[in-house]
Amino acid sequence: MRILVLGGYGLIGSTVVSRCLAAGHAVTGLGRDVRSARWRHPDADWIERDIAKLAEPADWATILTRFDAVVNCSGALQDGPRDDVRAVQAVAIRALFDCCRQMGVRRIVQVSAVGASSDAPTEFLRSKAEADAALSALDLDWVILRPGLVLAPVSYGATGLIRGFASLPVAFTGMPSLRPIQTVHVQDVAQAVLLAVEGGIAVRAHYDLVEEQGHTLPDIVAAYRAWLGRPPARLALPVPSWLLWAGFRMGDLVGRLGWRTPIRTTALRQIEAGIDGDPTAWERVAGSPLSSLSESLRRMPSGVQERWFGRLWLLKPAILATLSLFWLLSGLIALTHLDAAMAAMTAHGIDVATARVTVLAGILVDLVLGGAILMRRTMPLAALGMAAMTGIYLFFGSAIAAGLWLDPLGAYLKTLPGAMLALVAYALADER
Repeated sequence: MRILVLGGYGLIGSTVVSRCLAAGHAVTGLGRDVRSARWRHPDADWIERDIAKLAEPADWATILTRFDAVVNCSGALQDGPRDDVRAVQAVAIRALFDCCRQMGVRRIVQVSAVGASSDAPTEFLRSKAEADAALSALDLDWVILRPGLVLAPVSYGATGLIRGFASLPVAFTGMPSLRPIQTVHVQDVAQAVLLAVEGGIAVRAHYDLVEEQGHTLPDIVAAYRAWLGRPPARLALPVPSWLLWAGFRMGDLVGRLGWRTPIRTTALRQIEAGIDGDPTAWERVAGSPLSSLSESLRRMPSGVQERWFGRLWLLKPAILATLSLFWLLSGLIALTHLDAAMAAMTAHGIDVATARVTVLAGILVDLVLGGAILMRRTMPLAALGMAAMTGIYLFFGSAIAAGLWLDPLGAYLKTLPGAMLALVAYALADER
């Protein structure tokens, strides 16, 4: 079959692409940025389009001309500079379904989410429900799959946060709500999609893809801690509700800078509401339950790379904040002490005019880099710029005042750790 997979490079979508390719189907992925996906899945075709801008059936018409089935794995957690949740999950998808009806593409698999309903506490779930309702009203061979918390060997979103918490030497008490959270392995989701595409399960049906037993968030973190090969936490720290909400609202602000952090108020509301589905319908058609939390973890590798990721995931925002603060303060201090900064250069034979231009240019670069390192889009270039500017500073500084290498306060030497930290930030730039 010729299958179109929306969001084919995401956590679920990339696994669906791999599973359908392995089954011998011709697969095309669609998404906003497919450059790395082309390298990961060279056997698939790729279409680069911003789903949020495909708001009318006519926008989909030229895309759907050569497909037998469509799988929607696209989604966005919360509004931000790069994401409009309702545009991506409801408006564009309703237009897609309408175009499928017009063009005779009958088989559609919608990957929704447990808890999707019109009165759900988050726009993420409400927009999923809007698309589900639109599809349910069509006379097509549709299947709606609603996975719980998706566990995968790769880490992205909520599972990255869980790995980070599990890597800490302490456990947090007072976590939001003890309502159950049911998980599902990403391979089980991909297999369900394949069955739906191939007609292996009843159509015009909704299936919750969840394990039988739910868990609290602290229980899931503890299970991940054991999976990482770490002993139980020896210290428990209480986290008051106000502090938790403050931290997740800070995550919303970070999201406005372009970062897709899972520390968002939408995620917190979903955790508080629980992720609680009913696996009965799926077990009836599949003949067996889906993998439990412990079984899913056993299916995933756990080595030093997972332990490194958990620690670095938590350190990444601290690294970026430290670099930003260092460069911004360097620029601001020089700006407020302009004469002293110029005197440091004129004392080594630089004329006043050259010293002024050099100092002002350095201040501008410091402030630009200090701000740019906080923006998702400019962060990689800013990190490289910081390392490069440190090298330029040391090169010309050595030509003018080589003796500062032996300065007791380490005027030159202290810049080297900052340059290395900037290169570490660059190495951590990828989000998926």
